[in-house]
Amino acid sequence: MSTDIYINNGRRNRTQDESLSELFERSARQRTGKAGTGKKKASSRTVVSAARQTVTKDEQQWLLDPWILLFSVSLILLGITMVGSASVSIADRNNGEPFYYLYRQLTATGLGVVLGTIVLFTPMKFWQKVGPLILFTGLLLLVAVLVPGVGRVINGSARWIPLGLFNLQVSEVIKLAMVIYLAGYLVRHNDNVKKRLKGFLMPMMVLATIAVLLLMEPDLGATVVISATALGMLFLGGVRLWQFLLLMIMMALAVYLLIIFEPYRLERLQSFMNPWEDPFNSGFQLTQSLIAFGRGEMTGVGLGNSIQKLFYLPEAHTDFLFAVLAEELGGIGAISVIVLFAALVSRVFILAKRADAAHQFFSAYLMFGIAIWIGLQAFVNIAVNMGVLPTKGLTLPLMSYGGSSMMIMCIAIALILRAEHEIRFKYPLGSSIWSFFDKENAVKNGHKAKGVMA
Repeated sequence: MSTDIYINNGRRNRTQDESLSELFERSARQRTGKAGTGKKKASSRTVVSAARQTVTKDEQQWLLDPWILLFSVSLILLGITMVGSASVSIADRNNGEPFYYLYRQLTATGLGVVLGTIVLFTPMKFWQKVGPLILFTGLLLLVAVLVPGVGRVINGSARWIPLGLFNLQVSEVIKLAMVIYLAGYLVRHNDNVKKRLKGFLMPMMVLATIAVLLLMEPDLGATVVISATALGMLFLGGVRLWQFLLLMIMMALAVYLLIIFEPYRLERLQSFMNPWEDPFNSGFQLTQSLIAFGRGEMTGVGLGNSIQKLFYLPEAHTDFLFAVLAEELGGIGAISVIVLFAALVSRVFILAKRADAAHQFFSAYLMFGIAIWIGLQAFVNIAVNMGVLPTKGLTLPLMSYGGSSMMIMCIAIALILRAEHEIRFKYPLGSSIWSFFDKENAVKNGHKAKGVMA
């Protein structure tokens, strides 16, 4: 495969390690006949002119990255189809409407698309600026969900805040909030993170606070995902290796102790080791999931023909959606989903590297964090369904039933698309709207300054 990358939808004149400013400057030198001389650099006016000429009409036909759209929309549509199939029986029994959960998932997807559209028209510098405020709001929600009468308790866990149309799962909000905050922190304090212990301890204190609040719900799965995502971002941010390894060991020890000293977690671990020892009690979920994989074989039993979803497999439309998919669509369908997730995560990593080469470091860290988050959560959910990891209450991103998860995932995908869009376009979507507000603020500040001087 060529070492060149496609920038501006098909242009092959930018190497992988070359930033956009270097590309524009080289293009300007070539146009003025001075390429390779090194005697005189192109003026800023020439560089801007070359930048405008580099982005042609053909190259601008894709406002948003087509691969991210293809992979994410494919996963969403497949997920909606499987939610409708997996939830028919339980929806008819509990609500008297076979497509009750399907309609709610469609509503959540619609709301997610609306929120994602708003994000697409919002510049990345805005998210970098309000990152601490978003994190603070997430912490308030984590505290609120623990207040009796505010948080809704389901299956012994207080993880939801009722909002009328849907229940807000706070752990999904805090995942995105932590990624946005940490991306901004790594930009603001990059030298401290690399050279000083203080720069490393500050985000760890924030992470510890989030972990304690999540464990009080309790929600060990979300705690592990957020912690691993934060660790990955800090590692990419240049934290010293000994600090990273020490924290990894401490977190592994903490997870071990949390499992050993909590009876229901220990029971899950023991049943995971040998689910067939007690297939009708502690190992029931895992054995039914494995039966679903066995029935599906390679080609599946056909869409809608699953037997395990008929009151055998608990949480068939949420945590164990992948098992129903494997039963109905077979190994081909299961492998296709894994390939889609792998392609999505790989593409985000490629775009993050491009953002870093273009010196848009906040966008780069943000995309790295979202890629780690989606990839890790998808891996854990699929591994749980296949009996590779102990049972955890984590949804399959972009696919499982859950309004909060779907809306937050749509926002995360929109952030990726926005970050990639800003790399290619000098005047990105919504720039005229935000420039208008900037002008108003500038005028107000000018009036205030005059008043102070007077």
